[in-house]
Amino acid sequence: MKSWIIFGTVILLIAGIIVYNKVIKAKPDASKAMAGKPGGAAPKLNADVYVVRSQNLDNTLFASGTLLANEEVELKPEVSGRIVMLNIKEGQVVSKGTLLLKLNDADLQAQLRKLKMQTEPASKTEQRLKQLLAINGIGQQDYDIALTQYNNILADIDLLQAQIEKTEIRAPFTGKIGLKSVSQGAYVTQGLVIASLQQINPLKVDFSLPEKYVSEVKQGEELHMTVDGFKEEFTAKIAAVEPKIDEATRTLRVRALVNNSKAQLYPGSFAKIDLNIKSSDALMVPTNAIIPEARGKKVFVVKEGKATPVMVETGFRNENQIQVMTGLKAGDTVLVSSIMMVKPGADVKIGKVN
Repeated sequence: MKSWIIFGTVILLIAGIIVYNKVIKAKPDASKAMAGKPGGAAPKLNADVYVVRSQNLDNTLFASGTLLANEEVELKPEVSGRIVMLNIKEGQVVSKGTLLLKLNDADLQAQLRKLKMQTEPASKTEQRLKQLLAINGIGQQDYDIALTQYNNILADIDLLQAQIEKTEIRAPFTGKIGLKSVSQGAYVTQGLVIASLQQINPLKVDFSLPEKYVSEVKQGEELHMTVDGFKEEFTAKIAAVEPKIDEATRTLRVRALVNNSKAQLYPGSFAKIDLNIKSSDALMVPTNAIIPEARGKKVFVVKEGKATPVMVETGFRNENQIQVMTGLKAGDTVLVSSIMMVKPGADVKIGKVN
């Protein structure tokens, strides 16, 4: 009887060991197996990251521009008349104030001489009556009439002189005369274009840049440009920036000045602009960290071990990196590998840190 009890105990002990190995000990392995099955815990994503930091940026913007005269005007008479003096030589440089054209003003000059002859008697009459008024020799009304007559003559003289000035065309600034359209002795009408006058040194260069580069353009900054027909490169300086962005094109208009002392450049020419942009606090990330989307661009930032999508705006791009204008700050950690497999909120195991 005792031997059967010992035999039964041995059998139960063996059965317990088998149950432990098959059921209890196998549970951790089953949990690991479930991690890879639907409904189980997701594995961590192994990925390389890049730590965002400020760095110096040296890049070049390319734009198309147009050369313009610094000052330009069409010479037109204000009144109609016959040309009695034409001092316009095509291609000649004239100084500011130079008389370029004179219309016949003989009738106006005659009226002016007549009025000037009336000035002295009217002045003497006004002075005499003023003295009589001081001693009550005449009434105030008599003196007022004489004073009004004298002032009317002076006003008529001013009017005639203004009309005579309209028969002249003078150079409003120092510049180069273009091709003329009239000859000496011709009768011209008001508003007819006689010729053009252009100031070609310096020349203006107008071009446009995308609005995202507004903060990068500074007055006084130098740029380089090339013009068709010339092998050499020209240097210009930014003189002004339009204070408003064009709503239709979302661009900013910029104006620069280029030295043209040799008169080799012509207004209206096409110019290729190279503007070097330098920034000491640009945030750059590897190009492969950017994920294009229908509504913009995004990157994945690792925060507390999890991947978080962040929308960004980009700027300059070079061979390996791209500038991030908004969305990131220095010290942020962005994914640079496995970005096509990552999902928002996924656990990330950081591999290589760049």
